[in-house]
Amino acid sequence: MAKWGEGDPRWIVEERPDATNVNNWHWTEKNATPWSKERLHQLFQDFKIERNDIDCIVEGVDKCSGEATVNNRKGKLIFFYEWELVLKWSGCLLKNSKLSHKGKLTIPNLSEENDLDDVEITVTIDESNDESETLKQFMYNVGRDSIRKQLGVYIKELKEEYSKNLILPKKGAENNGPALADTQLRDANNAKNAAQKAATAAGGGTNSQTTTKTSNSGTNVGCKLDVRSLSMAEEFHCNANDLYNALTKPDMVTAFTRAPAKVDAVRGGEFVLYGGNVLGKFEELVPEKKIQQSWRLKNWASGHYSNVTIELEETSSSTMMTLKQTGIPASEYEAMRTNWHRYYWHSIKQTFGFGTSIADAL
Repeated sequence: MAKWGEGDPRWIVEERPDATNVNNWHWTEKNATPWSKERLHQLFQDFKIERNDIDCIVEGVDKCSGEATVNNRKGKLIFFYEWELVLKWSGCLLKNSKLSHKGKLTIPNLSEENDLDDVEITVTIDESNDESETLKQFMYNVGRDSIRKQLGVYIKELKEEYSKNLILPKKGAENNGPALADTQLRDANNAKNAAQKAATAAGGGTNSQTTTKTSNSGTNVGCKLDVRSLSMAEEFHCNANDLYNALTKPDMVTAFTRAPAKVDAVRGGEFVLYGGNVLGKFEELVPEKKIQQSWRLKNWASGHYSNVTIELEETSSSTMMTLKQTGIPASEYEAMRTNWHRYYWHSIKQTFGFGTSIADAL
């Protein structure tokens, strides 16, 4: 920590009347959902796709569900967006009957986890005949590329729009606006793992641990990591069986993570959450009592896993959950505890109503 007067902008509070969250250095979040919905509707309103004797048009957005947020944490911009879109389209063959045929374009997975080329776009038609099948093939081969370009416009504008004023200039850098904006946008473009943020967890003491990485020559080399440990407890107003199921049943995990989840809750079974950003396997399972996992984030050093042990103790009116996680890379340490609370425990309570006791609800 810099001493008072040394000029580190994180600690210069006398220049700001609120004296809190100086320069937006700590966690700051903006809701980009309303802006995103409006912009997506604009981008796909009467959007034409033409070539040779085929004339197609995306008439508008039939369904737009999801959310978008922008976070600043310690000078890093993190964009999170996840959308399911259904677009209405129509088209005709200009040299033939010129009858209009209608269909839909479904985009189930527009998110920061996927590159644009990997975004799935399904093309359907309302009625199948020779003309409509030709149009469908055109929309599949040509139209999808045009749709992806429009999605790229949305992503670019989202990052530009929500980079403004989220990271404030440091002391002495007030006149470096263009350079600061370039830095913000570069950080934003490199921050594709917000879902990983949703999965992070962490906490207390420090030690070192050796993991194995593969060098370019194909030989295994040891690599010492600075790792830390976390212990935490949380009360849930439900019985132990319900909480155990919430942590091990695929449909319940999908519900509280709000993303497809692979969960094979048997000893040695694998789990993959948050679009592949969290993965591992179950080491030990005792129904209603204990869950032990080898747990890692996708971007951790190859082969490195932390150990997560969750224990449940049912009382007369609730269930106490205790968690211990060891082997957390020090670089993930600060965000871990906050995000266990926010994206696991709070989300479970909110999704299943485990945050309110029956007595309180009456």
